[in-house]
Amino acid sequence: MQATTYVSICLVKTLGATLDLPASRSGCSTQGGEGKASCGSSDGPGDMPAHIWDKVKDHPCYSEEAHHHYARMHVAVAPACNIQCNYCNRKYDCSNESRPGVASQKLTPEQAVKKVLAVASRIPQMTVLGVAGPGDALANPTKTFETLRMLQEQAPDIKLCLSTNGLALPDWVDEICKHKVDHVTITINMVDPLIGTKIYPWIFWKHQRVTGVAAAEILHQRQMLGLELLTARGVLTKVNSVLIPGVNDQHLMEVNREVKKRGAFLHNIMPLISEAEHGTVFGLTGQRGPSATELKAVQDACMGGASLMRHCRQCRADAVGLLGEDRSEEFTLDKVDQMEVVYDLERRRAYQNRVELERAAQQKAKQQALAAAAAIKAVPELKVLLAVATKGGGRVNQHFGHVSEFQIFEVSATKVQFVGHRRVDHYCQGGYGDDDQLPSVLRAINDCHAVLVAKIGACPRDELRQAGIEPVDRYVGQFIEQAALDWFNDYRQRIANGVISHQDRGDATIRQGAFTSMADGIAQAA
Repeated sequence: MQATTYVSICLVKTLGATLDLPASRSGCSTQGGEGKASCGSSDGPGDMPAHIWDKVKDHPCYSEEAHHHYARMHVAVAPACNIQCNYCNRKYDCSNESRPGVASQKLTPEQAVKKVLAVASRIPQMTVLGVAGPGDALANPTKTFETLRMLQEQAPDIKLCLSTNGLALPDWVDEICKHKVDHVTITINMVDPLIGTKIYPWIFWKHQRVTGVAAAEILHQRQMLGLELLTARGVLTKVNSVLIPGVNDQHLMEVNREVKKRGAFLHNIMPLISEAEHGTVFGLTGQRGPSATELKAVQDACMGGASLMRHCRQCRADAVGLLGEDRSEEFTLDKVDQMEVVYDLERRRAYQNRVELERAAQQKAKQQALAAAAAIKAVPELKVLLAVATKGGGRVNQHFGHVSEFQIFEVSATKVQFVGHRRVDHYCQGGYGDDDQLPSVLRAINDCHAVLVAKIGACPRDELRQAGIEPVDRYVGQFIEQAALDWFNDYRQRIANGVISHQDRGDATIRQGAFTSMADGIAQAA
């Protein structure tokens, strides 16, 4: 490991001397208080240079705010992979699975471009196209770059991205820049090859299969080199890391530090998906994934390092639409062949201009709510979690029974911060509440003080209250940040007036155990 680190440091110094970059270049500047990264996914135009903001403002993966308003699309033109991961099993024709490595149809570059133009004509807020598998984009370079070349010519307003495990990355940096790919995601799960041996059975390197520590060492060196080269060329990089309990959960803080040193723009720590039915090695050997609490704890431990992305949905290789939704079934090849496709650039721009007006209104509402929160002097250090039911647009606009995921926000007198999403089973089945599903919902949001919804039935309302979670349906249609702060201000005033006591609720750990027991009791009673 010492030799690897030395090589990487020397490379950074060499690049810095050649390109007039500081040896400690981080890819994002810092300002304000110590450790205040100015390129976080929740940041805005005041936190970064204008040319960087222009790259991320309408990219749903690189801007937490943008993901409420803008859509992305993946094209499955890269089926081959040059490494094997214990958490991956590439599948086709799996329309019911939502996870990386899954696609319903493999596409040729020509088919991919035709599909992109069809989607862009129907979904004007689709601003980003990515090659994300189902294998590795750079293990299929001819198909990947031919797709990007044609799209650069035919859809010049769409941002181009690719995802890679990094093994082949250093060889293709020039080609990436040639095709104006401004965003690259690298999956980096370790910086210690010994840990890497538990994740990667083998890599395919220089026409042969390599295993063990040697394989992990090669992969690590190539990932670090590729990241440094992209940083030197001004390409924004997002590092994805899969959190695997007992394997790399305590190691990801070091990964975060090392990728920050090399210029990573964002670090996305994702939970392992390990259900046995997916057929992965980890799934078949009983390796569990992390709980929402464990995931948040690791993410929180990385605060102050590389800026974190917390709104990832671990998308399919053929995902279409807003994050958290999948409209790929609307755009299968047979359906695209029947569509009249008119790629109207002016119509797309006009629609996106309306989106920006909506975002400006959202920001104004947030600032007004923050000002109101600052005027309340009671319990200034109070900080709580809220669950929000939303179907898009950054508003409270979904029925409790229709929620497939809750967005979780941490709220205080000075900020509303998105901290993650929690997937749940629909409570309403065929128009009726399903009491069997309620315990899973309670477990998902058991550390939250309230849940903001558009509507909620009497039964789940009562059960939430018994679990210590306040159901709130009086902010229908409001922007999430405004609604969260309005509720929070009212909550603080109730505490100040002695109507309720925040201290009586106990800390999150105690509440979580109590709610889990209650949820189990409900399940047994049902």
